[in-house]
Amino acid sequence: MPASSNRPAGAPQVLPYVYYADAARALTFLVEAFGFSEIEALRDDEGNVWSAQLSTGDGVVLMGPGMPEFGTRGVDDPAEATSRVFVYVDDVDAHYEQACAASAEIITDLADHGPNRIYIARDCGDQQWIFATPLG
Repeated sequence: MPASSNRPAGAPQVLPYVYYADAARALTFLVEAFGFSEIEALRDDEGNVWSAQLSTGDGVVLMGPGMPEFGTRGVDDPAEATSRVFVYVDDVDAHYEQACAASAEIITDLADHGPNRIYIARDCGDQQWIFATPLG
């Protein structure tokens, strides 16, 4: 499939998504220690970060505490890897059908989630991928 032009203005097509047990603390750390800039952070009423976008140069990283309903969570155990790759595609429904036809392991079926329609799949090396098309 060709590169996607269906993504938010200025957003790269591929974004790593990293998970932290304490996403608010991690957000502060990434800004202060590594010089990332906060693009947007979605917080609950107590100030807990549930999703954020950070930038450095022309790169963007998504981060948050993970979402149990999608099988992700930030952990305090440094031996566990906690990340996925987030990819914008032009037509996530067609992309999903292609992945299913190729026998990709689907972790989360197509669903509208926040500003995107997404699905999550595992590749042949057990890496997880989130494919998305913005809603609207």
